[in-house]
Amino acid sequence: MKFVKPWRLAPLSLAALAVAAQAQQSGESMFSFSGFATIGLVGTNSNDADFVISGQPRGATKSVSGDVDTKLGLQATAKFNQMFSATAQLLTKQNGDGNYKPELEWAFGKAQISPSLAVRVGRMGGPFFAVSDFRDAGYANTWLRPPQDVYGQVPVSHFDGADVSYQMPVGSATLTAQLFGGKSDSKFEGVKVDMKSLAGINLTAELDNGLSLRFGHVQGKLTVHSESLAQLVGVLRATPFASVGDQLDATSKKASFTGIGASWDQNDWLVMTEYTKRKTESYVPDTTGWYVTLGHRFGKFTPYVTLSQLKEDDSNVVNTIPAGVSPQLNVLKATVDGTVQAQSNRQKTTAIGLRWDAYRNIAVKTQFERIKPDGPGLFANPQPGFGAGGNVNVYSVAVDLVF
Repeated sequence: MKFVKPWRLAPLSLAALAVAAQAQQSGESMFSFSGFATIGLVGTNSNDADFVISGQPRGATKSVSGDVDTKLGLQATAKFNQMFSATAQLLTKQNGDGNYKPELEWAFGKAQISPSLAVRVGRMGGPFFAVSDFRDAGYANTWLRPPQDVYGQVPVSHFDGADVSYQMPVGSATLTAQLFGGKSDSKFEGVKVDMKSLAGINLTAELDNGLSLRFGHVQGKLTVHSESLAQLVGVLRATPFASVGDQLDATSKKASFTGIGASWDQNDWLVMTEYTKRKTESYVPDTTGWYVTLGHRFGKFTPYVTLSQLKEDDSNVVNTIPAGVSPQLNVLKATVDGTVQAQSNRQKTTAIGLRWDAYRNIAVKTQFERIKPDGPGLFANPQPGFGAGGNVNVYSVAVDLVF
């Protein structure tokens, strides 16, 4: 059985069969509707921290949780004529505030100026990764969830602005270039994070032998709206160690994210990989993330294995406060060290999983991950001593569907 290549799919195209059937029954309409959902359960072998999708304030421990992966997305598209259309997507999942308040993930108008040239304006999925547009549509992905050692580096999933994309054939390949710009914001464990003056580029090449290549780069001005961080920075700037406060400050600081990726999907074999780098001029550390996934289809079953790692390149903070001078300076030094350590996301992950295409629009997945965090890693609510050399086993099961 031949499967569509997962990393090229989008939620709307996944629901094409349902939409086509609807159109045949009711006649042609300018409107089309689709949706996707995931029902997931996760448990771990540790009560010392919560396994989460990066940014969530709570997740799974030894107590099984449905908060990590469960979600519902609804999408509507209006096609006004051959040139103009509009798309909106409403998404509910555990957000950075820890609730399930529905949020407008997409809301954009599109002008297909020519078969090769398109312009969009509004709210769109942040094109930071290979599967950015459909990272939440579990059915579109081979994994149960995208590898967090890479996808956990960027706390925003959409942006408000505009993009221009141009597609052209070059020999047997199809090249696509996308320029985009605007601003974005999100909540990360209850703290507002925004990126302004955001600008980026994506370049992709699809070859007829099943190979796809991607390069992406985005940069902007990062602000973390944390009252506790602002107070610490203010205290430091009133001391001889103001430079430490300047390094910690995350107010309108330069930040960038660069990624390269490749996928090969031929016959029953699937290989995917991404290599990414995050850089900032604040207490948010510079990181490097990568993953490699190998899968093979046996009819309706696709077992896969993923190796990934998130490394810290630079904490961006040099704590020059001396120790042992006074109790007050000792407390200040420890506070700075604790703030920097809390941002340390270093970890390694080995994951094995199985996807079963149980029905034409339903996939059942199981996944086991062994994560070795060095510090808190990407876990939430870490207890003292967590990440001091032990592994965390994560057990997940999910049902993905589109409609």
